[in-house]
Amino acid sequence: MTDHPLDRVIWNAFTTRQAHVALVDGGAFRVHPDVGIFAATADHAPESLAALGRLVQAHPGEVGVVERFDLPPVPGTQVTKRAVLNQMVAQTLARPKPVDFEIQPLGDADSPQMVALAALTAPGPFFSRTHELGDFVGVKVDGQLVAMAGERLQPEGFTEVSGVCAHPDHRGKGYAATLMLHVAGRIVDRGETPFLHSFADNAGAIALYEALGFRFRCEQILTMLAPQ
Repeated sequence: MTDHPLDRVIWNAFTTRQAHVALVDGGAFRVHPDVGIFAATADHAPESLAALGRLVQAHPGEVGVVERFDLPPVPGTQVTKRAVLNQMVAQTLARPKPVDFEIQPLGDADSPQMVALAALTAPGPFFSRTHELGDFVGVKVDGQLVAMAGERLQPEGFTEVSGVCAHPDHRGKGYAATLMLHVAGRIVDRGETPFLHSFADNAGAIALYEALGFRFRCEQILTMLAPQ
């Protein structure tokens, strides 16, 4: 276990600023299934791992644990996926380019369109209440949401840029990059540091993030768990 807020980012987010969406069992929690997939343990003690196993079995949907190191076996669960993530932190953000479209705030009324856009473009797990994790913004064309970006994990002093996607019919217009910089810029204005995660083998996404000012910090291991 380490001390940097981003080394145990899920634990540090949902035991502090976002604790209101965590379902807790002893030394473990999982985020409410309508909000997200994340779960974590206080440590790797047998009782903490057993508590995580109970949470996986008690609620619908898989959970995802993100840590610097591999997760020990969790009783009553099976690993359905393991992947390496690049954790990236913004150093100096690129200057936003002038645009001819409006960036609109998104809220509860937009949730169905946000879920549909995420289902189409797969920016990461997105559910009916995922937008409650932070501020989201988007671009609409004729009332239809065609691009969005927002905030997800929020450990003290940091906020993750996430949910970035654009409809396939509306790509190549700078929506994703502009929305990312808009979200990251507001995080900086609050005195916090923007960060994000990308699959380590997604070279195209990593190149975009680097062009916007994000730099590699460390690798993280994503472990997906389901009931056994």
